[in-house]
Amino acid sequence: MSDSNLVYSTETGRISQPKPTKEIESKTFKDGALRIERQTKGRKGKGVMLVTGIDSEQHDLKKLAKTIKSKMGQGGAVKDGIIEVQGDDRDKLKAILEALKFKVKIAGG
Repeated sequence: MSDSNLVYSTETGRISQPKPTKEIESKTFKDGALRIERQTKGRKGKGVMLVTGIDSEQHDLKKLAKTIKSKMGQGGAVKDGIIEVQGDDRDKLKAILEALKFKVKIAGG
């Protein structure tokens, strides 16, 4: 019997197995600019702004998202290396990111 798949043992009880860590692979663009996109798909018509192209090795995404959300006065989240901010005020978000010394482009229509 292989111990690698062991979940329970009558001698020791439940055996916890380490959870696999998920590697976050962020998409960066060749020109080095961040992209701000608007998305409503799968959100019941509610719009969110997606900030993509941030290098997660150079920047702490959670701290950056917290700064953006507090300056915008809106909620949001970090999912799979993408910062999501609720609402649709891309010009204000662009100004905030440019003040933080990022090169920013608004993507989409």
